[in-house]
Amino acid sequence: MSDAQQSDDPPLFYDRHIFFCTNARPEGHPRGSCAAKGSVKLRDYMKARAKELGIKGVRVNSAGCLDRCELGPTLVIYPEGVWYRCATREDVDRVLEAHVRDGGRVPDLMLRPGDDPEKAK
Repeated sequence: MSDAQQSDDPPLFYDRHIFFCTNARPEGHPRGSCAAKGSVKLRDYMKARAKELGIKGVRVNSAGCLDRCELGPTLVIYPEGVWYRCATREDVDRVLEAHVRDGGRVPDLMLRPGDDPEKAK
């Protein structure tokens, strides 16, 4: 049971739920967007690659804006609540293998509070 779960909660439906931002903003928007940085293809790759690796109990979903666009493409993995920037297929592989499959982390791809530049007003 995770720290967020209570004893009378049902079991988790997925062991890990990955929300991959696929938000698109207009061309030239000061904050940019994950979709403009290739997140849709990377999300599709992550879904297929998780299946290829035989990783069970994981769901990879599209997410609307996760509000960290300047750092994108971004994703967050629950129940841990760990954020990553995945800009390449190699980044996706590293996160799937180290974090999702093996339960570790990929520190150089992790996003932490305070990493975000000041958001455009």
